[in-house]
Amino acid sequence: MRKRWMMVFLIGVVILFAGGIPVTAQESGGRTQMITMPDGTKLATDIYLPKGDGPWPVLLMRTPYGRNADGNDMGKNLLEAGIVLVSQDVRGRGDSEDVYSGFFAERADGQAMVDWILAQPWSNGRIATYGGSALGIAQYLLAPGAPEAVVCQWMDVSTPDVYQAVYQNGVYRSELVDGWLQGIGEMHLQATFREHTLHDGFWDGARITDFSQVNARAVHVGGWNDILARGTINGFLGYQNQGGPGAAGRQHLIMGPWTHGMNSSQIGELNMPAGALDYEGWFSKWLDACLMEGAFGVAEMDDFDALPAVTYFTMGAANEDGAPGNEWHTAETWPPAGGTDMLVYLHPNNHLDVEPPAENGGGDSFSYDPADPTPTIGGANLTIAAGVYDQREIEQREDVVVYSSTPLDQPLEITGDLRADIWIRTDVPDTDIVVRLTDVYPDGRSMLVLDSVMRARYHSSPDFSSEQKLEPGVPVLLSFDLGPTSIVFNAGHRIRVSISSSNAPRFLPNPNTGAMFLTEGESGQVAHTTILHDAAYPSAVILPVR
Repeated sequence: MRKRWMMVFLIGVVILFAGGIPVTAQESGGRTQMITMPDGTKLATDIYLPKGDGPWPVLLMRTPYGRNADGNDMGKNLLEAGIVLVSQDVRGRGDSEDVYSGFFAERADGQAMVDWILAQPWSNGRIATYGGSALGIAQYLLAPGAPEAVVCQWMDVSTPDVYQAVYQNGVYRSELVDGWLQGIGEMHLQATFREHTLHDGFWDGARITDFSQVNARAVHVGGWNDILARGTINGFLGYQNQGGPGAAGRQHLIMGPWTHGMNSSQIGELNMPAGALDYEGWFSKWLDACLMEGAFGVAEMDDFDALPAVTYFTMGAANEDGAPGNEWHTAETWPPAGGTDMLVYLHPNNHLDVEPPAENGGGDSFSYDPADPTPTIGGANLTIAAGVYDQREIEQREDVVVYSSTPLDQPLEITGDLRADIWIRTDVPDTDIVVRLTDVYPDGRSMLVLDSVMRARYHSSPDFSSEQKLEPGVPVLLSFDLGPTSIVFNAGHRIRVSISSSNAPRFLPNPNTGAMFLTEGESGQVAHTTILHDAAYPSAVILPVR
């Protein structure tokens, strides 16, 4: 009987992700209660109790998007499976009291909720947390120092560090942050986020600073084209390698080709039918092992722990018969063992090659006007088109320099963490450098693999906790993260790197004046920048080749 209800529950999970029709808490068996936090603030909470006397295990979800929308479909099935669902509006959202703080209250409130659950007669002392995006961030922030009763977590497309969601390599992620704040009606937080540009102590309340205090097993699920891909992997690595006894060595990472929408085969302009994940299979094993201790007969904890630590999708050419890639792989670490870094250097005449540049390699110059930024076309976006898109429109602009390899004579797999080492010389105290990596098909399409950005003022601060303005005319090295991915460039394809100083609206344009942001009515100043590529200043992208 319980196995049957397990499948019913999983169908409910699928409905939840598909945006099923919500029902009221009363219709689905839940009851609403205002739970008092230690400071007296009351948080609206729906509690779904199974029939009978209990006690039961508990699945906890804490959300800024409405506890009914996130909990109803799950709650009405979980209670039949003998699991309590607690779905809560976080502080300042939904029917909960106070003002929303943008994740800074999640650690204290989340742990207070765990303590409250443990004090209830219907709780058997086993708690798992669940949810994606903002719900996943709330889980990460709850984890350090949480009671041992929090045995498992499941985080989809999330991050353990809110700073890295707001700033990427020091650049404000305006499409993501402002689009999200506007969508949930919390634009008052924009001023706070823009005021704190450094990765310093201000953000400690919204990030994990000590993974050794984490003691929960967890599943971390993300996508190569997701806005929080780096955060998902950082969360896995922190728990797996630095976590406490209950966490270290007991983590699972799943990375698909997806955008923030999760588990879709359509990734921008490309379709990857093999990219869908057996989400139900994974989730059923996790739920049975974590909360039911194998009662469903699906998986006990030892069975779940024995699953590969890393499951990842290697992308490949779309609609090319026999093209390698487009399949799932497993590994015990991230990056997978066996890879080697290949430096691909920028050269004169728009050339990309593994040979270092000559002594007289020189450089390529362009002018960047913050009043006319290079547009965002696809990539890791939240509120606009996301995923893999053709970049030829961007590459034709005068403020973009392009470097391409010769056609590959055999397939080349790149799996791991990509970096860029770009030497620049400019005439302004600060500017941005945007690097796009694309897969150039034989028909000329230049399909985005990933892109990233670096604010030059952070060139001497790898953790973005301090800044140093540039001296005009003096060469400076920008070494930065391009992001994680796994892809096979097919034979006959070319690797391309394009460089500019903007990607808007994804990132707020750099005014080039030394100020972090353009103020209303200002247009900034034009930056004249040279990308250097000679023996003394060898610019390159670093590709992890397998």
